[in-house]
Amino acid sequence: MSIRPITRVAASRPTMEGAGVRLRRAFGFGDPGETDPFLLFDDFRNDRPDDYLAGFPWHPHRGIETITYVLAGTVEHGDSLGNTGALGAGDVQWMTAGSGIIHQEMPRGDDRGRMHGFQLWANLPSSLKMTAPRYQDVASADIPEVTDDDATRVRIICGSFWGKTGPVDGVAAEPQYLDVSVPPSTRRSLPVETDRNAFAYIFAGSATFGNASDGLPVMTEVGGNEDMTIPTMGNHSLVVFDRGDEVVVEAGEHGVRFLLVSGRPLGEPVAWQGPIVMNTQQELQQAFREYQAGTFLKHTRP
Repeated sequence: MSIRPITRVAASRPTMEGAGVRLRRAFGFGDPGETDPFLLFDDFRNDRPDDYLAGFPWHPHRGIETITYVLAGTVEHGDSLGNTGALGAGDVQWMTAGSGIIHQEMPRGDDRGRMHGFQLWANLPSSLKMTAPRYQDVASADIPEVTDDDATRVRIICGSFWGKTGPVDGVAAEPQYLDVSVPPSTRRSLPVETDRNAFAYIFAGSATFGNASDGLPVMTEVGGNEDMTIPTMGNHSLVVFDRGDEVVVEAGEHGVRFLLVSGRPLGEPVAWQGPIVMNTQQELQQAFREYQAGTFLKHTRP
């Protein structure tokens, strides 16, 4: 077995999106090669309603898929296909924008005012840029969870792991998307296919990744206090891995919980502006012209 070394560790950065939603961005709007086929990852955990209630009013997407995973609160959504619904704690939505969709996402807090979740953007290959848009809403109860003998727990949102397969399917990037919890002071090896790009995003506890001799500590918030003794790390930590067929993690004294995401790179040119991602600048400009002219949508409600 070949342990994946770490190529980069970074803290997600505060930013503002939508109509004034404060969130943190782990990666996005830079060189996508490092995380190909994934383009962007946002952490919208927030405990102040004033920082998220304005939400993400109607806006377009083309050429991508978005994956929304809710931990607390609710995200109400609607789109140009006539779909409406709400994602609650533990639920997942996988939206294929394809040829174009216009939608809105409006976050609502739980009874403690918390709105916690993540959104990942996956690129579509050129052959599927203009595919018909669709939604997959998955209830928390339908997401398989496996607990190993050492109490390591894995929720399998997409892909196969430890003999279970996640409910989200038909995604172009063929990703593996796992929510992993490792108990205190436990060392685990997690298989990842060699030909995939992979990253982890830590959101509870602490851990080291890699060999025992070269593992890098990744500190996150425990009990509301942030350990800033390592200035380049901290709460909301992104860990990007090099190639190998397993990720090795050793949890700290409070355990660790993180997302482990991998996908096969597309290796295609990326032309990207805002919510639209194509392969060439000409395709990108055409998409914006169509949006301004009212001809953006190729598929509408029946």
